This record gives sequence, structure tokens and C-alpha cells, in this order.
Amino acid sequence: MGGMRDTRILTIRGAEIVTDAGLVRADIRVVGDRIDEIAPDLGDDGTVLDASGLIVTPGGVDPHAHIEQRSGMGLMNADTFETATRSAAFGGTTSVISFAAQGKGDRLMDVVTDYAARARRGAMIDYAFHLSLSDPSVPHFEEDLRALIAEGHRSVKVFTTYDIALSHAEITRILEITGPAGALTCVHAEDDATLIEARNKLISEGKTRPKHHALARPKEAERLAVARICATAHEVGAPVMIFHVTCADAAQEVRAAKADGAPVHAETCPHYLFQTAEILDQPGMEGAKFMCSPPQRTRDDQAALWAAIGDGTLDLISSDHAPYRSDKTGKLRAGPTPPFPDIANGQPGLETRAPLIFDATHPGQFTALACRNAADIYGLPRKGRLAIGADADITLWDPTRSHTYGADDLHDNVGYNPHEGRRVKGWPVYVFRRGARIIADGSLTAEPGDGQWINRPEPGTYRNRRLQ
Repeated sequence: MGGMRDTRILTIRGAEIVTDAGLVRADIRVVGDRIDEIAPDLGDDGTVLDASGLIVTPGGVDPHAHIEQRSGMGLMNADTFETATRSAAFGGTTSVISFAAQGKGDRLMDVVTDYAARARRGAMIDYAFHLSLSDPSVPHFEEDLRALIAEGHRSVKVFTTYDIALSHAEITRILEITGPAGALTCVHAEDDATLIEARNKLISEGKTRPKHHALARPKEAERLAVARICATAHEVGAPVMIFHVTCADAAQEVRAAKADGAPVHAETCPHYLFQTAEILDQPGMEGAKFMCSPPQRTRDDQAALWAAIGDGTLDLISSDHAPYRSDKTGKLRAGPTPPFPDIANGQPGLETRAPLIFDATHPGQFTALACRNAADIYGLPRKGRLAIGADADITLWDPTRSHTYGADDLHDNVGYNPHEGRRVKGWPVYVFRRGARIIADGSLTAEPGDGQWINRPEPGTYRNRRLQ
């Protein structure tokens, strides 16, 4: 059958389809793995799915997830590609961008080769990689970076803190490479000196419980680093993505930079929109489950983030899925009551991201924040949209169905749900990946290895609607 066109036909009939003009009742015809036609009354060709009463959106695009990755603390996270992408599918997400993370001394080509093999074995949804950079001193670093961008890897990640932080000069040099090559540089932006001072003061005072983690990473550290990265991006003329914006001050730095014409994007995450730092103050080590970096902030910061979403300062909502079990294999690796600096940071989010956003927004806004904007910013032209010729990545939502999250009801390998007790309205009942139904009302039909590396545009075609 090699070379023959896939002529499978699926007709999704009678749904409310999300368009730029709002919800429109129409049918969708899928031929093979692409959307072939969107119009009323397309007939009953092929397999017919009656979607009356359902809302159709593109499959979710989650551009920030840690999967089968070793942390800066040397700890492998809890999810393999199989378990992470299974969880994503149940949550209505059909594409994910995770991290091919360079360790100290690792050659970039070797990192990507190994990581791509892991993805091919396990992924059930489509995927791409950020090149996470920690050691520009290794041989062939710039040569490999340019070659990997040319091969289609459209984004890199750098840190301004942890023991994998790059210097300002190193980050500037990376921007000088990625910008002209048409790639996007993503940044974990916190000022390391400010963090060290805050952490050491707390430790000296014996304040080492999970609740003190929020005090150890003050908002000022985030604001300082975001301001500096925005200024550097503007100076070099290379686009950046500020990862996981948490607070009003950092959002304002992004807003001001965009107003000044800087090539800056920014995201936030559900745990900053739906949790505050109070969640870390729990008996025993329960608060460790919710530790993430940067930490959750205040209700006023949440309001500022929603305002920044509303005015376009924040472009999208990612999960920052960083899964660690609440046991000695994960959060409690350093013992049953470790101090906060020895607790792995992160919480699961691939499965909960899209339902949380769907519940909190209207369908058009959901599509932008959870699907289309990520596809546009990261250069995935066939993802994140319901359009003729696009990949048939489609999620059908029952807008009347409510679900209250339980203690351990996710399909990842983490063992707890950080949104336990939260009720969402609107639920993904059918999920299609490139025309193949992978979720049908709670049942999974995808297999490990079914996912594909997402074809990227040619170098130099990095696109952003706001910057053109």
C-alpha cells in the first residue's frame, strides 16, 4: 500500500464548530488524515458520527511538557512517552512539545537521537521537541544547534537559574543563532542571585517546609529576569517565549516589551490561574505535591494573569507538565520530610489543562489559548485549527457534562491529581488524531508508537501574527 493515498472517510455531522465568527452548526468531512470539507449537510459519506449537541474544537496543542526527562536534580520524572501522551489524549490534547534536554557534557545530536527514539517507541499523540540547552561549551555545539534547527526543530529552551543556568552572554549568543535561523528561544526566567539570597535566609531561619518554597522564589526574581530577557530579545531582534508567567509584575514587563515592539511571547499555566501559594501550606508533606517553579502567587496575581490573557499580553496556556510521584521515587527522594530545596518541583497537567481552560473560557477563546496560538507561534501550520487541509486533530466536547476531579483519576503515572475536588463543566468525549479516533467516551484506542514527529516548516518560516 506504500504511496497510496489514505481514502478513509469520516463525516462528523451536526456539531457546533468553533470559528472566528463564533459557533456555527455544520458538518466536517475528513478524508484520510486531513480535513477535506466543512459545510452544512455534507451527507453520510464513510463513517458517520452524529455530533448533535457537541462542540467541535481543534485537538489541543500543549507546547510545554516534561516527558521521560531527567531534571536538573538528576531525577527522572514519572512519565514515559506512553503514559504522558495517554494522559494527554484523555484530556483532549493531540499534540505536545516536550524537551530533549542536554546534560552537562552531552553533545546535542546525541541527545536528540536518544530522545527521538524514546518518543517513537511510546508516543500516542503527535509530538515535537524543544532543544533544552545547558552546556554551550561541548564540542560542535553551535554546529549541531544550527543543523538541528535546519532539520526542523523550531525552538530551544534556556534557564537563568538552577545549576543549568546560562550566562547572559551565552543566552545572547544563542539568540544570535536562533533568531536568524527562524527558531524561537524559550526562557525559564528567574534571577538566580535573588533566589539564592531568599533561599539562604529562609534556611538560616529554619524555614524549610513546603510552604516556604513560595517565599524562596519571590516575584521580584521573576520580574527582574523577565525584564532582562525582553530587553535582550529587543536588542538582538530574536524572538523569545517567556515560560510560565506567574505574577502581575512579570506580566507587566511583557506587556511593556510588546508595546515597545520587542519580539516577545509569553505563556502561563493552569496552576497559576487556579491555585495560590496557600495550597503549599498543608499538614505534613502534602504541600510538596503542589510545589512548582516559579511558585503559585496570590489571588491578585491570578486576576492580573486573566487580565493579561484578555488583552493579549499572554499568548497561550500550557501545562508545564512536570510529573513526580509523592513518594521516594519522586518528591520524597531525599527522605520522608525533606527541606523544600530537596523536593522535586512540578505537578502533572497534561490531562487537566484543556478541560480547565474549556470550563473557564468561551469556545473561541479556548481554541486560541489551548490550540491555535501555540500552533502559530511554534510554526505548526497543520495543527491547532479546523480548516481545509489541516490535520484532522479534532476534539468533541459535551458542554453539558460536568466532572469533579478525584484524588487519583488521571491516566498518567503520577498517582495524584493536583486539581482534586475542582468541578469542570464541558468534557472531551471524542478525540481524533489525524482522523483516527483515539478516545471515545472514556476508552482509549491509540497504541504506543502511533504518534508522529510533527513536520515543521522550512528554516526561516517562524511565524507570529502579532510580530509580522
